[in-house]
Amino acid sequence: MTFDAEADAAYITLVPAIESGRSARDEVVETAGGTVVLDFDQAGMLLGVEVLGAMKLLHRELVAGAERIDLQADTQ
Repeated sequence: MTFDAEADAAYITLVPAIESGRSARDEVVETAGGTVVLDFDQAGMLLGVEVLGAMKLLHRELVAGAERIDLQADTQ
């Protein structure tokens, strides 16, 4: 899982790798705390889950263990 604190967004990858263009369809779920986007491939397999409003929708322990992509951008 990756987390960007500036965007308050997390991405949970459910397959070993998602190549550019592999996601063929998204299903968006709006909640009171944020938005969840399910990414599917052409065959209908779930590739990953994007969580916008991650600090409200995910357990803090899960977010704390995520790879911080916002910090990586600062060091490059």
